[in-house]
Amino acid sequence: MPAHFDTLETRSPAEREAALMAALPAHIRHAQTHSAAYAQLLAGIDPDRICSRAALATLPVIRKHELLERQQASRRAGADPFGGFAAIGWKGLLRASGARRVYQSPGPIYEPEGQGANYWRSARAMVAAGFEPGELIHNSFSYHLTPGAWIMESGAHALGCTVIPGGVGNTEQQLAAIEDLRPSAYAGTPSFLRILVEKAAQAGLALPIRKALVSGEACPPSLRDWFGQHGIVAYQCYATADAGLIAYETPAREGLVLD
Repeated sequence: MPAHFDTLETRSPAEREAALMAALPAHIRHAQTHSAAYAQLLAGIDPDRICSRAALATLPVIRKHELLERQQASRRAGADPFGGFAAIGWKGLLRASGARRVYQSPGPIYEPEGQGANYWRSARAMVAAGFEPGELIHNSFSYHLTPGAWIMESGAHALGCTVIPGGVGNTEQQLAAIEDLRPSAYAGTPSFLRILVEKAAQAGLALPIRKALVSGEACPPSLRDWFGQHGIVAYQCYATADAGLIAYETPAREGLVLD
């Protein structure tokens, strides 16, 4: 099993800080030139001056409700459903195509997915949770409109894993697939994993899952220990449709590591 997903995780703090600050100007410039919303919100800002944490702190913070309001106003006007925030879309929308999928989050807020491999960067969290290339993963996040399942699936594929697209609900059917196919790993909410464990026990089945990457809701130490008592080592990660993977747990068990 690889100890880390890539060498980015083993840089010295100083090297990491220098790389992050050096990358900021290009990100700011790209947002200004490829996104109508950010062209307005970042108007008058010189990207080359945004190269330190102090400079970064001077940029306006865009709240989630502002994103929703801008998208709603734009849709009412029959314009860009992304409210000017996206740099990618599809034929007839925006200045560039390239969106692989488009999702709907509560609000509703719409988010496009681009073409990059491991687009949401979730493979990093999977490696930290002990997932190995070639494993079979049961993914019980929803595949319906929201990006959760696809965030996990893209990381699994980047790692070289096979995925059972379990989705949500149909517990008995999912248990049957797990019994027949014998996945060693699970991705999904901790509450549904607990349901699977309990239902399997009631049916007299030995659940083959031995590792899990859970997200979407809290997994307190008591629940983590409960999984351990049932032979499952579970780790948490935090991701959003807006930013992909944000933080993830490691075997150090010292909180979440920022991606």
